[in-house]
Amino acid sequence: MYKRFLYYLPLVIFLSSCFSQKNINPSHPDLSPANFKLDSLPESEINIPIQINLRPLYYMAEQSVDTFFNSPGYPDDWVQDGCATRYKYEFRRSPLQFNGIGNQMKIGFRGFYRIIGSTRVCVNGTVLSPWTPPCRCGFGSESERRVDVSFSNTFSITPDFRLHLTVKRDPTKPLDKCKVCFWGQDITGQVMKGLEAELDSSKADMEKDYGTTNLKPYFQQVWSQLTQNYNLYNLGWLQINPQRFRVNNLFINNDSLNAFIGLTAKPVISFEQPAAKDTTMPNLGGFSRNPGFSIFLDAVLNYDSLSRILNSQIAGKTFNFKRGFINKQFIIDNCRIYGGGFDQLVIQVNFSGTNSGVVYLLGQPTYDAATKTIAVENIDFDIKSKNILLGSADWLFNKKITRTISDYARFDLSTYIDSAKLNINQQLNREWMEGIRSSGSIDDIRIIRFYPMQEHLIIRNKCSGNFAIKVNSIDLNF
Repeated sequence: MYKRFLYYLPLVIFLSSCFSQKNINPSHPDLSPANFKLDSLPESEINIPIQINLRPLYYMAEQSVDTFFNSPGYPDDWVQDGCATRYKYEFRRSPLQFNGIGNQMKIGFRGFYRIIGSTRVCVNGTVLSPWTPPCRCGFGSESERRVDVSFSNTFSITPDFRLHLTVKRDPTKPLDKCKVCFWGQDITGQVMKGLEAELDSSKADMEKDYGTTNLKPYFQQVWSQLTQNYNLYNLGWLQINPQRFRVNNLFINNDSLNAFIGLTAKPVISFEQPAAKDTTMPNLGGFSRNPGFSIFLDAVLNYDSLSRILNSQIAGKTFNFKRGFINKQFIIDNCRIYGGGFDQLVIQVNFSGTNSGVVYLLGQPTYDAATKTIAVENIDFDIKSKNILLGSADWLFNKKITRTISDYARFDLSTYIDSAKLNINQQLNREWMEGIRSSGSIDDIRIIRFYPMQEHLIIRNKCSGNFAIKVNSIDLNF
């Protein structure tokens, strides 16, 4: 039933680059694997505390366990302990009491019983007398005899997704003695032995039925969902790319089961729908003690959208210069932005005016956290443009042109970031299904680096926050 919880969890992909210092050919930048390779940043970690209210399970257990017990064959048959004693009894229990701490759950109850016993004389197994008339204990004016019964249950989960339950019957604790017949023979011990035999049989059944539970099919369902692509509406498409699950901790505290589930993943947000990938789920990974989540999230920004924004602001911009007695004019017809490799962006400028042609500008993408703005700074003409394309028209390479383009080559991400935080926070704080609610918040979204790839500008973000799930009711069909 937890597969829905994880559909909306924010996750990460790791793409990073290192460049050798080489000259760039701006018209045909070399972004082949020899000059651009992926690095390995720490994987993103999401640790989700899940608190499950155990009271519904307690109620289920209370309803499924009989309130009254009898000795085998009661009331016609006897339980015979050796040659000299026989008895039969009625037994009722109090409501079940649950007490959990750590990885152990104790289930106990107080039993109330009354018994009919009979004795005879035996020597070395030889019967020397008939059975005495039945003697009663706890009947009539006598109060029922009391005994405390409990089981200790210890659970653990293995790397292959198997939940192991070990059941131990605790020693029974008779609170009242049971003396029968006119000489007051104490048969409490014999009754306890018979009761413990019944309890041991129940213990064996519990371990047989619930001793090992294979959770892998349930985790596999979640894993398969995590490998799909998810539409984030106006924010693009999310690929979660799960790497492995973890169970960092699993313990009981009073009426709550606390499970700390961890997920390692490498997600990416793309503005174009990527192909779905199906991967094999590995065994459970090692523990992680970090609270909340820390995600490296790569947003893939299409260069065409950046070029459109820039052109909407600068296309048609005219610059007038005077060279001696001659007036010169530079008109920007349109621009195109794309990756140049080596942490550089290329701005291809098609111009007209006194001269016409194409020039290439090189700049570095930077981010202003205060204004949440991407800028292309340190823009300058590429030397190849000056020497090869335009010959002696050096007046074109005026700093006024590069400063103006730099001023307009700014892209405000505040709306995108605010929308992302609002969208994610809405997904984190909601009721997923009846009785299951999550809470959390994004504390920070911080851009830490840019990667000018061939087709896309990859913007690496680091997201941090907290997330928790509370289960107040349990789907018993899970």
